[in-house]
Amino acid sequence: MTESNSKIRLDKWLWAARFFKTRGLAKAAVEGGKVHYEGQRCKVSKTVDVGAKITLRQGFDEKTVIIKQLSEQRRGAPEARELYEETPESIKERIDKAELRRLSNAAQGAPDHKPNKKERRDMQRFKQFQQ
Repeated sequence: MTESNSKIRLDKWLWAARFFKTRGLAKAAVEGGKVHYEGQRCKVSKTVDVGAKITLRQGFDEKTVIIKQLSEQRRGAPEARELYEETPESIKERIDKAELRRLSNAAQGAPDHKPNKKERRDMQRFKQFQQ
């Protein structure tokens, strides 16, 4: 962990906080608009400050975190979690959306078996008949 008066780039902090596996992936996410610093899109070289709010999207999840500490080095996951604090609203929203996804997948109903050769032929015939 470093002092709060040092300057650290956004992509480097995201990598050190273990949101992304490489700095290249962090850079691509920032450039792609998946990371917002204080509610604004920003450049990769943006210097981060303690207390700033970052919103980032990873897959289906969107997290809002507040920077607690700065670090230029990537360390273990327990130490990386000390660099930020996820807001309670963000946690609740993430859990709610995950539950909604789980329920919608369950409602679609997964097939109980893989179709055999006859069933595949029947499906192909049905699709051709529909066209």
